[in-house]
Amino acid sequence: MKILIAVDGSECGDVAVEEVARRPWPADSAVRIISVAETLPLEVLSLPPRYREDIERAARHRAETIVERAIARLRESDLRILPISSTVVVDSPRDAIVEEAERWGADLIVVGSHGYRGPERALLGSVSQAVATQAKCSVEIARRRHVDYDEER
Repeated sequence: MKILIAVDGSECGDVAVEEVARRPWPADSAVRIISVAETLPLEVLSLPPRYREDIERAARHRAETIVERAIARLRESDLRILPISSTVVVDSPRDAIVEEAERWGADLIVVGSHGYRGPERALLGSVSQAVATQAKCSVEIARRRHVDYDEER
């Protein structure tokens, strides 16, 4: 089984890594981690080239660090025996995740969900929903557990 994990450095992306790390997978499985440095907004494109390059370089470096952290977590788990590869892409996350899954031949995409609702969701969009509706393979949306503080007492 080929498992593609999309990470963005958020707690939700960490939940996706944890979901994969905690499960037993068939011995012939492979894991690929993708982090997408988003393309620059139009306002930034009007900046001088040197500034744009610095911003893009910083975004790519951040994505590489996120991927390295995810690989380290998987290497601590029972998945350390599986092949783990990675990629960093500068693009729209919605498009890049689906395209990488198709290119690599993923059987499953695991992506975290921020759980936005209402106006936040309309404004920020939902990468997980877009991936789930556009991917040609199975998609698991991992959610972080919300703690109800009244239940804890």
